[in-house]
Amino acid sequence: MAEISTTSNSGPARWLVVAVPYIWLLLFFAAPFLIILKISLSDTAIAMPPYTPVLDGLGSVGDFVSQLDLENYLFLAEDPLYIQSYLSSLQMAFISTLLLLLIGYPMALAMARAPSRWRPTLVMLVILPFWTSFLIRVYAWIGILKPEGLLTVFLQTIGLMGPDEQVQIYRTDIAVFIGIVYSYLPFMVLPLYSALEKMDATLLEAANDLGCPPMKAFWKITFPLSTPGVIAGSLICFIPITGEFVIPDLLGGPDTLMIGKTLWTEFFGNRDWPLASAVAVLLLLVLVVPIMIFQNQQQKAG
Repeated sequence: MAEISTTSNSGPARWLVVAVPYIWLLLFFAAPFLIILKISLSDTAIAMPPYTPVLDGLGSVGDFVSQLDLENYLFLAEDPLYIQSYLSSLQMAFISTLLLLLIGYPMALAMARAPSRWRPTLVMLVILPFWTSFLIRVYAWIGILKPEGLLTVFLQTIGLMGPDEQVQIYRTDIAVFIGIVYSYLPFMVLPLYSALEKMDATLLEAANDLGCPPMKAFWKITFPLSTPGVIAGSLICFIPITGEFVIPDLLGGPDTLMIGKTLWTEFFGNRDWPLASAVAVLLLLVLVVPIMIFQNQQQKAG
């Protein structure tokens, strides 16, 4: 009887634990998304809030629904500026993620193969930048990359540049890539390290005993076993980079076109909340595919 009572009492607690993540998603994802979706179907107005219609009561539900339209989405499809912003953001996110993978994989592999007593220290060094404000770290790159900055001074000091020459990197796409790779590198290294650290080292020893060259062993054993980390790290970086605003705004030039900057301009510059909301909804839909891939990969890994 005591066992039956314990089982019955654990039922509500179990359902509560399961319900907490769904309540969290409902409050902090579904509800804000529905609000943005509603605004994206509205019209711009010189008022507060700057859009119509606004639901005043249950009696006006019919009029409220009848005034919603797809005008903003049609405008986005017709204006090449927004299409180019999406394509440029996806291109920069893809290139940045590839650079992060090329830089982060050797780092993660070296950490995973380091002596076990050094691994906690190496992990701490990777996450150490998180102890400083993200905004301050991006501002630091301005002091490094600007024409009269530290990079120019260093190159002049070692004789690779003349005293009248300057590095012209600041306010270019190269500066944006540098800032993105620096800022997102820990998000790539940590999932890769987690996957590589769990790998059975005896597999490589067996391959070596059988005469397999190190490079071939890497592509046949190490890389396939680290695929979950590669996918997780790539998606964790690719998704937020696509909507990145701070780094392109601070390090990029006027020709740097990313959807995050376009979104900010519509919200705060033009105060066109319905159009900006439509931009945000489409951005979310564009990222649904990699998000679903990431969730599927996480379920398989679990």
